[in-house]
Amino acid sequence: MTDLLTKILHAVSAKSYVPLKAKPLFKRLNLGEGAYPEFRRAVRELIRDGRLVFARNNTLRAADAHGTLTGIYRRAASGHGFVRPHATGGTFKPEIFIREEKALDASTGDEVLVRVTREATHLKDAAGEVVRVLERATRTFVGTYFERDRDALVRVDGNVFSHSVIVDDAKAKGAKPQDKVVIEMLRFPTPDERGEGVVTEVLGAHGAHGVDTLSVIRAFGLPEAFSEAALAEARQVADRFSETDLDGRTDFTSDLVITIDPPDAKDFDDAVSVTIDPRTKHWVLTVHIADVGAFVKAGGALDTDARKRATSVYLPQKVIPMFPEIISNGLASLQEGKMRYVKTVRMEFTPNLQKGHVEFFNGAIRNRKRFTYDEVQGVLDSFSVRLEGATPNGPSGADANQAEITPMLRRMRDLALLLRKKRFKRGALELTMPEAVLEYDAEGLVSGAHFAEHNLSHQIIEEFMLAANEAVAEHFNAHEVPFLRRVHPAPNEEKLEAFAQFADLLGHPMKRAQDRFELQRVLTATADKPERAAVHFALLRSLKQATYSPVQDEHYALASQHYCHFTSPIRRYPDLQVHRLLDRWIKTGGASANTEELVALGDHCSKMERRAETAERELIKVRLLMYLSRRLGEQLDAVITGVADYGFFAQAERFPAEGLVHISSLVDDYYWFDEGAHTLEGRRTKRRFRLGDRVRVEVARVDLARRMLDLRLADVKPKPEDDSDGAPGYGGFPKKNRRK
Repeated sequence: MTDLLTKILHAVSAKSYVPLKAKPLFKRLNLGEGAYPEFRRAVRELIRDGRLVFARNNTLRAADAHGTLTGIYRRAASGHGFVRPHATGGTFKPEIFIREEKALDASTGDEVLVRVTREATHLKDAAGEVVRVLERATRTFVGTYFERDRDALVRVDGNVFSHSVIVDDAKAKGAKPQDKVVIEMLRFPTPDERGEGVVTEVLGAHGAHGVDTLSVIRAFGLPEAFSEAALAEARQVADRFSETDLDGRTDFTSDLVITIDPPDAKDFDDAVSVTIDPRTKHWVLTVHIADVGAFVKAGGALDTDARKRATSVYLPQKVIPMFPEIISNGLASLQEGKMRYVKTVRMEFTPNLQKGHVEFFNGAIRNRKRFTYDEVQGVLDSFSVRLEGATPNGPSGADANQAEITPMLRRMRDLALLLRKKRFKRGALELTMPEAVLEYDAEGLVSGAHFAEHNLSHQIIEEFMLAANEAVAEHFNAHEVPFLRRVHPAPNEEKLEAFAQFADLLGHPMKRAQDRFELQRVLTATADKPERAAVHFALLRSLKQATYSPVQDEHYALASQHYCHFTSPIRRYPDLQVHRLLDRWIKTGGASANTEELVALGDHCSKMERRAETAERELIKVRLLMYLSRRLGEQLDAVITGVADYGFFAQAERFPAEGLVHISSLVDDYYWFDEGAHTLEGRRTKRRFRLGDRVRVEVARVDLARRMLDLRLADVKPKPEDDSDGAPGYGGFPKKNRRK
């Protein structure tokens, strides 16, 4: 029934939907005549829940009546929550603020019916109350078991609930205090009452090796084991594969082709080659992508498992692949020296970067050299050294391929820089969002962390993959073939105006907030400034999420009208779907797809992608907090990234961690919050803390259960008692007026 409800809602919420009566809508969904009674029951349920309404002439449409709507609830650390309404006809409404006591027992991710009690204005957000929880996101949670006053309790990880949950069966299941456990919720907590659950699995002692990873896997419902049928199918295709079988494929095995990946990569799904046509002097960029579809039959066991997963999940020290390793790290992986099947895009560019002839192939390659990013960067750096007349630092000349590879790396650099320049000239944005990289000791424990580099070697591959993705999308669009696009809708003008005001406060005025070139100018101007993190995060929050959809829309950040994901089919299911369309086109000269099926697939893949990204961030955060919990008092140089009436957030400059400096720790003065200026200012000392300011902080407290880091200023001394203006209370001012 749940799948049917979703299908009906997707159909009536589509941009192209024209309100239909029940019978025509049923026929449009192609459910089969025998399913009509269930369809009618589903329609009645949706109308009862307020998600579907009768329009003129008894036609059905998504509910948008004043006063009630449906959406997804998320709880904030404060206890209050927000509901993101479902899109109606492709239009998104503002989020609705829900006070904690008005949320019933809703938890993050739940679909809820909301009564709007205050409409949104330019001064205030919309507000409302949860009328009913329509569908639970999950009933499974992970937390820490403890005992208090003879009660057996679990404190669920994060800020999902404000109360611990009663688990009367914990001891019978063998749980000990401070064990991490998985629970299934029987009764969800409310602001006034504890919830109740049962323990379904004891993961192990908090802090024990591997328990943090297992906790995140269970909390996000990440799949681990493949079905036996999928594993059997993988073994069968492996047995049938022969490195001498090039039947029906264009032979690129003698071409100079290389891969560039991180040092710990095992699934190599893209290889590149750059030449210059001696006759036309055109650039020829050839991008070879692992042809996973050659081993994965649509609708088979491998395909079924991969479709459910939709993406590989890259957790610290653990990968949960979309395909079994015999496929992802073996048959499909473009390993050095081995013949591998590929989908190939060959693109010509004139000397001034006009795109010329584009061709697509089912091909076969033999990867000549597997490079890491650092190795390629060493070669690129050596070019500059040579210009200065010094000895190059590149790889050893003992490599027999070096005479061919080094000139190609130079061509790759030159073409990538030209493509990058052209992309920014058309209005693409470059947000500098450093990625956290954990460091480990010999025992596998976190020994430090740093921000990942994003140097020229990374940018080369990035530009070539973008070019290939665009070429495929433009081809399908030109031939009116429905496909799964990667879309990134333009942001709301109000959010860009708010960002412009924010940038202006930091000394970066903008003439026009909607101008992408103005946005990029601010991003570039702050890229190496203390306020970089604040500005770049602020713009990121102003943008909409990128998703998968067959509905034509631009990719705003890339300034691309037609874009898709094609270059990572080993780890992303949308890429495999695009590969299959391209395969049919190459073989028959035509291809087609069902748009409604693509809508459902795009929604599923977008959801799974967000789950994977959130799980990765969560485990990195847990490990960073565990590392910092052993370093209380350690000092860090940081930059203020957010200011509120209760304190300010600071991001360490050289360490990937952000924490809160609570206003109660600023004991040298009484601080007022200036919301318009994003500033805390001391009443007596006039000391100011504002966005982008550099501060010296120290690690004060780590709350692993709630995933919170408390910092305090390293140079704050308590205010002298004799300098209190004679007023009562904390710091010389009445306690009731002090914001904390």
